[in-house]
Amino acid sequence: MKKALFILSIITSLSTNTSAQVNPHAIGVRLGGGSFGSGAEISYQHGLGEANRLEIDLGWSTYKANNGFGKDSYKHYTHTFLTGIYHWDWNLVSSLNWYVGPGAQLGFYQDRYDDNNDGITLSLGGQIGIEYDFNELGA
Repeated sequence: MKKALFILSIITSLSTNTSAQVNPHAIGVRLGGGSFGSGAEISYQHGLGEANRLEIDLGWSTYKANNGFGKDSYKHYTHTFLTGIYHWDWNLVSSLNWYVGPGAQLGFYQDRYDDNNDGITLSLGGQIGIEYDFNELGA
């Protein structure tokens, strides 16, 4: 509990002292991996002021496995998802920012081995990260 309060106090103090210059629009690509990893995502960010933004991601991933034991040996899943995240941004140094924010994800998955195992997913989570603004290089 003390650690959570300490982190919250740091975030609050940083938000009043330093804010990042959020770009009005940005696009990007994110790649991930693992058995049920995030796969690939196309990302769009829309600035909501000087230090806040909304990020929308469209992603997809696949999982294939073959353990070689009977009819259940082959599995093939696909997952398509849409994610929305709200970011608060703070400046660390010249073009280096960090961000944090809550988000939600709606996904659709399909099991190509078992037609009765398709469905919808709903997830809640958050992001924290560091970013570098390459637009500042040309300025």
